[in-house]
Amino acid sequence: MQLVERLRALAADADFRQGVRDMASPSLGLAAWGLVTGVTMVKSGLSLPLAFGMSLLVFAGSAQLTALPLIAAGAPLWVLLATAFCVNLRFVIFSAQWRHYFGHLPRAQRLMRTYFAADLNFVYFVKRFPDPVAQPAQARYFWGGVAVNWPTWQACSFTGILLADSIPAHWGIGFAGVLALLGLSYSLLSEKTLWWVALTAGAVSIATYALPLKLNILCAIVAAGAVGWWLDARKARHE
Repeated sequence: MQLVERLRALAADADFRQGVRDMASPSLGLAAWGLVTGVTMVKSGLSLPLAFGMSLLVFAGSAQLTALPLIAAGAPLWVLLATAFCVNLRFVIFSAQWRHYFGHLPRAQRLMRTYFAADLNFVYFVKRFPDPVAQPAQARYFWGGVAVNWPTWQACSFTGILLADSIPAHWGIGFAGVLALLGLSYSLLSEKTLWWVALTAGAVSIATYALPLKLNILCAIVAAGAVGWWLDARKARHE
């Protein structure tokens, strides 16, 4: 009964509701991405239990889509782990930022947030709280976004798993999720430094695309980080 009352109070909270509203706007692209990930898991040869388990345990669309061809090809485990690690390196950058907001929390609460903290959660959260200072409203806003993001992904992923044989691959629905992320990324480019960082990441990623194990993503992260650090240092010297 106490849990029900706490959930009811959370649902009525203004910050929680704002998180729900913000995350609802890209939910169509998220739904398409989850659907195509579910379809791809089955098309790659995973059984239904394995596909459901991967959707729930991994909860990382880009890593799943990258790992599935390797699983289908029978690649060694170390190759699979290394590839997924490289693709998900962006979460190292995210976690460094999350630390300013949630670093004071007990370890169990931080670990729980790491599971639910996806790309869209991070983008909207930082946009809502640009100053990296912990505030009580942040946890409520975070869970509001999670309340939309996680169920949407899992529901659409499960739908794709169950309807894999009925959804034609030529629909290209996965690109809708990419477009949603591009739109969100563009909305964050609010200053000159961020534009240079984004352009560097895109250029390096394309230039090194032929590298194995998706290492072009790692190269893009390192190059963009170096450019951002250099521009910030240069700006600080002139102030």
